Amino acid sequence: MSQPDVLRQELVAWSVEVGDPGDLLSWLPAGKAFAFLRGHDGIVGWGEAARLPAASTARSGAAVASEVDELLTGMTVRDDVGLPGSGPVAIASLVFDPRATGSVVVVPKVVLGRRDGRSWLTLVTPPGAVQVPALRRRPHAARHPVPARVSGQVPAEDTWREAVAGAVVRLRAGELDKVVLARALDVEAEAPVDARVVAAKLAERFPSCFTYVCDGLVGASPELLVRRLGRQAESLVLAGSSRRGSTPDEDADLERALASSAKDLHEHRLAVESVRQALEMVASEVETDPAPQLLRLANVIHLATHAQAWLPTPPPSALALAAALHPTAAVGGTPRGPALDMIRELESAPRGRYAGPVGWVDAHGDGEFAIALRCAQLDGSRARVWAGAGIVAESDPDAEVAETTVKLEAALTALLS
Repeated sequence: MSQPDVLRQELVAWSVEVGDPGDLLSWLPAGKAFAFLRGHDGIVGWGEAARLPAASTARSGAAVASEVDELLTGMTVRDDVGLPGSGPVAIASLVFDPRATGSVVVVPKVVLGRRDGRSWLTLVTPPGAVQVPALRRRPHAARHPVPARVSGQVPAEDTWREAVAGAVVRLRAGELDKVVLARALDVEAEAPVDARVVAAKLAERFPSCFTYVCDGLVGASPELLVRRLGRQAESLVLAGSSRRGSTPDEDADLERALASSAKDLHEHRLAVESVRQALEMVASEVETDPAPQLLRLANVIHLATHAQAWLPTPPPSALALAAALHPTAAVGGTPRGPALDMIRELESAPRGRYAGPVGWVDAHGDGEFAIALRCAQLDGSRARVWAGAGIVAESDPDAEVAETTVKLEAALTALLS
């Protein structure tokens, strides 16, 4: 297949070790910036050495992964660091719906990274054009959000509740086992919203989550879709949720209720099985926790199961694995095809890149991808905040509205406070 010109241009990548840069987000300039962080580690980048052109028709995740592999392995690389994420990396944010367009893949010109106590700087340029950029922290004033308000619901809460009730009827009739339905809130600000501000507030509140910034999509996801390091791959499956309590005793009661909820345990088993089946298609060995654990965040509790796999030689890249896994039952439903059809029928607006894979992959195929949850899609002074809930036959529409309200609060607070 003939590849776009952007994939054929000659590029040189050079990574060198640097001193600890401190807060990685603080180095991002205004404009086109990218980030994928967890705690103090991760990568931030800016500028565009290459970008996969937007397709006029939908492209499969597998096709995107193949193009990215060709792009990264075709570069001339000098990597003096030798860690996952050093050398050239592609930041990718894929659309949720396989039939949709709008996936984003960018190779930043400049990347700052930190992993396992080591930090590095990567430059990607045409041959002979290497020029070390002047690195400057952003002004402290950029940390302050602009005044904003919720301007609309997509759809109205009552309309979404009715959609959930309708889905429950069809689930009880046996059309499918589970479907994940999402709703959104629109936010209007008095000036353009700075993704760096939103990301910094989310990273501060949810340090154990994956904070990401990519082409206006900014969020903090608790759910690792896949991490690939060499021949090892792992995933963290989340499905089944509850709000946090206002006191330690209430918190403990809510945790016990979640851990023993037949509805949430059923929903969780479906999500774990979808990940296991997808990994078994590409891996020689797959193991999952014998029972779900509780994952506690600032505002919610999740049922969580860790999965790990041993890959064949040569192993598929992290992006290829993400494409094979997506959409899991945790964000789509099961069976996958009927669940996607129901989502297209019942949801009021396309999800775009919400609930799609977001992360990075390097020239060796190592990388990390989260599911784009707890996020906002920014467009100047406007933003759309998304949240979803897993619907099974035992679901109660009022409870699902309450669950999504709690999930919406994560990104909403970062935008409004």
